[in-house]
Amino acid sequence: MKQILEGSRAIALTIKNIRPAVISAYPITPQTHIVEDLAKFKADGEADYEYVRAESEFAAASIVEGASGAGVRVYTATSSQGLLLMTEVVYNIAGMRLPVVMTCANRGVSAPITIWNDQQDVMTVRDAGWILLFAENHQEAVDQHIMAYKIAELLNLPVMVNVDGFVLTHTYDSVIVPDAKQIKKYLPDYKPEKGTYLDPDNPVTLGAFASPAHYMEIRQELHQDLIASADVIKKEYENYHKIIKTADGKQIKNQKSKIKNLTFNIDNGLVEYYGAINPDIIIIAMGSVVGTIKDVIDKNENAGVLKIKCFRPFPADEILKTIKNAKYIAVLDKSISLGEMGPLASDIKAAAQGKTKAKIQSFIAGLGGRDITGEMIEKIIKEVKRGDDKVKFIAN
Repeated sequence: MKQILEGSRAIALTIKNIRPAVISAYPITPQTHIVEDLAKFKADGEADYEYVRAESEFAAASIVEGASGAGVRVYTATSSQGLLLMTEVVYNIAGMRLPVVMTCANRGVSAPITIWNDQQDVMTVRDAGWILLFAENHQEAVDQHIMAYKIAELLNLPVMVNVDGFVLTHTYDSVIVPDAKQIKKYLPDYKPEKGTYLDPDNPVTLGAFASPAHYMEIRQELHQDLIASADVIKKEYENYHKIIKTADGKQIKNQKSKIKNLTFNIDNGLVEYYGAINPDIIIIAMGSVVGTIKDVIDKNENAGVLKIKCFRPFPADEILKTIKNAKYIAVLDKSISLGEMGPLASDIKAAAQGKTKAKIQSFIAGLGGRDITGEMIEKIIKEVKRGDDKVKFIAN
């Protein structure tokens, strides 16, 4: 049934229905409601997972790392400084090929102190070896968490689902949360293969010391498997929506629009395109801001928005297919690689070099929770036509 739920509640219910064996987390705004709900489910006898209280985010990450290494399904969640405190363990989890799933309620990082949303936290660990998914709305967050476990367990790669703090975690929207029986049709019980977890009857070593003769090949293998995961993500996106019926993004096809030539030609788990068939301008963004951009696109016949659902592995081929005929590309980042440009813009410029004549420009907005309005999106559409190479910070 469709319900009106707080985003955090929808995520917590989804995790409860997935039924991990071990959950450990340390509360940090704006992630707190998720783990509070999960703790209450356990206290009220509604769930049978082991809920381990941790004294810090570093400890919480270490607890799920150990539990996953022992061969069980796990979950944790964090935000901002908490993710930064986890950094060492985040790298270890990926390096040991553990299928950990984590929610990051994206929030700006200090200093100065902020509790509000941007995406600078996840960008600090973008190179750690995790699959990084970004949700636009409550339903996408629910769907991505369920798919995350399937993808992680198929590939022995950790997955982080990013949801904009407060914007999604603390707001209410309509959402369908599949029950445990529905989820099990898509996501069976976790049964890791021998040799991938710690077992006294079949001894293995995880995260062993590696000499220069072996370290590079191990990292190369992780890199290649992460790139190859893109095909699995697309396949599992199709499988998921065949088995579990939720209000996924494909329903946008049926929405009325003021644009006669509106199209919806890409939606594959990695990216989603919404807008004109042959746009002059394409805005590229991740997360909840895409909803605001879509409202503006409805009033612009020569524009479109490309939503990046998966930032790692980076879907370069999918992006290039969409932007190759556009004249102007505005990349909107809710983060900044200080001294350079937006991280998403940097990756897109590198991928597009010599492959498109489109003018690509980096725009920064929403840092520290600053509202991104429709007027600001209109301003970006005007600014990108000027062909300026400078990074632009957009504010009201």
